[in-house]
Amino acid sequence: MFLDRLPVNSCVIPNSAMILAAGLGKRMLPLTERIPKPMLVISGLTILDRAIEHLLKAGVKKIVINTSHLAAKLEEHIIRRSDSRLVLSTEEELLETGGGVRRALPSLGKEAFYVINGDSVWVDGMKSPLLRLAETWDANQMDVLLMLAPLSSIQNFQGLGDFTMDQLGRLSRRSEKNVAPFSYMGISIVNPAILLDAPEGAFSLNWAYDRAITSNRLYGIVHDGLWYHISTPTDLELARSRFINGHSPPVPFF
Repeated sequence: MFLDRLPVNSCVIPNSAMILAAGLGKRMLPLTERIPKPMLVISGLTILDRAIEHLLKAGVKKIVINTSHLAAKLEEHIIRRSDSRLVLSTEEELLETGGGVRRALPSLGKEAFYVINGDSVWVDGMKSPLLRLAETWDANQMDVLLMLAPLSSIQNFQGLGDFTMDQLGRLSRRSEKNVAPFSYMGISIVNPAILLDAPEGAFSLNWAYDRAITSNRLYGIVHDGLWYHISTPTDLELARSRFINGHSPPVPFF
């Protein structure tokens, strides 16, 4: 029997989220000379709008979106949506992922919140990964909870993976010259407390991840749907093709 909506385990959906949309998108050149990477379109929707719709469907009440590169195009798009739940955080200078989130903390609140990369494109599995993160989140044990994709299932991906995981879900970095089974897919829940004494200015969220690893408070769960790594124009064309024609790779007919 197919269930259109799986039962939800008892959990609290974060009230707020941040979408990281300020980056330069250098590996997507020349497209990002005139279009911010989150504004690239896949099957009729921008990457940014896909993330927004996932978050709103999950029940998030406030979404902060940071801008810098080609900020006016992103800001015009958000303003046209005319939705008070969407809040802009404009950066005159790039603050990177960690600096951008730290700057937005007053808008994100004191409770745990979602962080979504502005180039993360996914297809839900049995449940939304946002719901699964909320069901798994435990503030007593975790500072950061990452959604991971199995390296073996990622389309057109040449990386070596990011993390290994123990039986409790705690994460460790991939050792140098080794392959790790999981890659971070740009969807997470973060406790704001881990960023309160973070460096001023620009820094990566990896600073927070490494700090959480040191205290055994970086956890992960594995996505049971699909994730498209949108890094280059080739990646974008693959995702566009799969969203239009189906998400299974073509099988040769003999």
